[in-house]
Amino acid sequence: MKSWIVRFASLYVFNVVVLLVIGLLTPAHVGWAVIWAALVMALAELVVRPLVTKAFQSAAARSAGERTKTGEWPVQAVIVLLVAAIVWLITVLLSGVDLGGSWFWAFVLPPVIITIGWFVYARVSGRLEKTAGDLYDRADASLSARSGADAAATTPAAAAGRQELNDGLTPEQRKMLDDLGKS
Repeated sequence: MKSWIVRFASLYVFNVVVLLVIGLLTPAHVGWAVIWAALVMALAELVVRPLVTKAFQSAAARSAGERTKTGEWPVQAVIVLLVAAIVWLITVLLSGVDLGGSWFWAFVLPPVIITIGWFVYARVSGRLEKTAGDLYDRADASLSARSGADAAATTPAAAAGRQELNDGLTPEQRKMLDDLGKS
């Protein structure tokens, strides 16, 4: 569970950056929609991207015997760009990103930027996820320490009440059971 949370958080932050770059380099208006759009894009990348990539690659594999090694690279590049276009389309449809501008700027350039972002993310994801994991562990340890301090600060009556809730016995019943074990 922790690894999924860390991966999602680092992917979300990275997608915010990618969407802001798209907003700067294209006529697409991202604005405050970047918060929701990054969430949609991260979910699309975690769920839809593997499924669509597998479907396209299995379709391309049927004709792989007819291509040379140099012919395989463009096919794989087109697959990555098509998957990025699908992720972009899902992001635009499910978020408040306004495309604006011409067809080229709206549907061709953003998937190229997303593809470049995926390449960069693949290079830095290990360090990014490690940093996010460290932050997660630090926050978890802080919460555990805080709840432990709260438990230590309770009164004896509250501790006895908590113990009674745990086993359903009153202190007198617990003492009688303890005395039975001694005889």
